[in-house]
Amino acid sequence: MSCGDEHETNCDEVLAEVWLFLDQECNQNRRDLLRQHLDECHPCLAQYGLEEKLKELLARKCGGEQAPHALKARLRDQIRLAVLEQAEVTIESGPGGTSIEVRSTRVERRR
Repeated sequence: MSCGDEHETNCDEVLAEVWLFLDQECNQNRRDLLRQHLDECHPCLAQYGLEEKLKELLARKCGGEQAPHALKARLRDQIRLAVLEQAEVTIESGPGGTSIEVRSTRVERRR
């Protein structure tokens, strides 16, 4: 989005960083540039206002709530199972004890 006017900071750049601005997660110099743009640019200010209201609504409706313990435990178990399957780990429990089989998997991290 661009309002068509010249600004020190591009409209697209401001709107891409509006959540950082709202959460106060950018340094003061960046906050000042974003605030200056929002003060000068009515389309961006309108978009910012919508984002701010949405964030306030989410905080009001969802703030302070925590997932039930059973849900957290179930998610933890599912994540653990997915990790073990990805690593090709087999765990079997029986009367003679527990056996664990790990098949070698090569994992590469690319940057």
